[in-house]
Amino acid sequence: MPNPLPVPQPDHSKTFSSPVSKLEWIPLTSLEKMSQTEYDVLIAGTGAGGGAVLWRLCQQWGNNGKKIGVVEAGDLLLPTNLMNVQTMNHLDYLDIAYNDPQFAIPIPGTKLRQVIALGGRTLKWSVVSPRMYAAVASRDWPVPEREMELYYSIAEQAMGVTDYYTKGSPINEIFLNRLWSSEYAEAMNEPMAADLEPTKYGEIHSNVFFSSIAFLAQALNPRPYDLAVLARAVRVITERGRARGLQVMTPDKRSFELKAKNVVLCASTIETPRILYHSGIRGRAIGHYLTNHSYAIGKATFNHKDYPYVLGTIGILIPETGERPFQVQIGGPNGYRFYHDTQTPFKEQLEMNIAGVGNVESRFENQILFNPNVRNEYGMPEAQVQLTYSDADLAVLGLAEEAVKHVSSILQTPMVSLNLQEALAGDHESGTCRMGRDPDTSGTNPYGQVHGISGLYVADNSVLPFLGAANPTLTTVALAMRTADYIIRSSM
Repeated sequence: MPNPLPVPQPDHSKTFSSPVSKLEWIPLTSLEKMSQTEYDVLIAGTGAGGGAVLWRLCQQWGNNGKKIGVVEAGDLLLPTNLMNVQTMNHLDYLDIAYNDPQFAIPIPGTKLRQVIALGGRTLKWSVVSPRMYAAVASRDWPVPEREMELYYSIAEQAMGVTDYYTKGSPINEIFLNRLWSSEYAEAMNEPMAADLEPTKYGEIHSNVFFSSIAFLAQALNPRPYDLAVLARAVRVITERGRARGLQVMTPDKRSFELKAKNVVLCASTIETPRILYHSGIRGRAIGHYLTNHSYAIGKATFNHKDYPYVLGTIGILIPETGERPFQVQIGGPNGYRFYHDTQTPFKEQLEMNIAGVGNVESRFENQILFNPNVRNEYGMPEAQVQLTYSDADLAVLGLAEEAVKHVSSILQTPMVSLNLQEALAGDHESGTCRMGRDPDTSGTNPYGQVHGISGLYVADNSVLPFLGAANPTLTTVALAMRTADYIIRSSM
């Protein structure tokens, strides 16, 4: 049994400092005012799940008089995905996304990172948005395949998922044909949440790469909602088995009770189960079944002179299948995966990434432990992370490693490095409030409602019953929209 690793509490002097704090680029509401309102739905968290719930509620309800409130523990940081910032290139983006304390709150001894800001982790994600193989192929997935297909389609349309970002790139087409001529007939252009519509008729499309800020902005069109930042949800208020609101605290430790008929927790895989634990909601599965991806990350090179002068961008996905419990992502050229410059320097030797992303088993013993004897500055229990690979996980990682080498050979791009990532790393942690039908093995029902508590829902990565090999964001958004529709039906 490994030693659990503590999750640090953020330093507000760093985490919540905002470069645009004097400019409220989205309407904000004070907690004092919000405490005087009873909300039909109160959402905690503004990442992919929280943004999707809000967008769907506003879209479906319109301006019907229902009251929606949103609280975010972080501050205003960026009004868009970091990749949309004009001064960014791919290398600058990676440096800021994984080293800047405003975008990456590290967990000592691990490579896990938290983002606490309006928009959450979608401020810096890669926007690669495949459907999850297990969500439409596994008998154990708690949502019917037909419903998953429907909500995937809704989510893809709302996020602007497309395979056109790399379509037509000369080098991408060359590599795809090499893969198709080998054993990878499923290789495809990466599906990406990227708005490629041109600006015309005065309609501006300046946010190419998706973040949940787009959901927050679009939700303002059909109806108003109340949003408070620097407002940390610490406890769910319940009465006779039903959610009645949230206790929320500010960085200066002022406490407010916000009333609501329905509460949706979208605070993250670590913070959502911590809130539930602190609220006395301690189902057997809550905090357990922590899951992440395994990674075999390769770097390969190629000579520009061997390819057309205009290379274009590389973005290829070899998806997970029933016979392949991992996926392979191919991206590059490094430094120019995306760029804002009018010209790129000609370099003879260019690098690219070939990454194998492995399926990790969902196991009870992988968990977030909560220590009631050690409290953070908000009086909440210390969270400790415990996650290891099983023998089966290591076997899958080995297969992914061999696939990366094989793909490098097929593409005729010599491998210069290949690293296997440790278990406590990455950005896709999930499963700690997994949905299912059995309260002994799941934290919520198939609609995201916490077992035993009416009106309390979870809609972030923590509800995923298992992870597969795909980026979880699209699946989390699809499930969050489905949860929103369930809340709407239940409120009639």
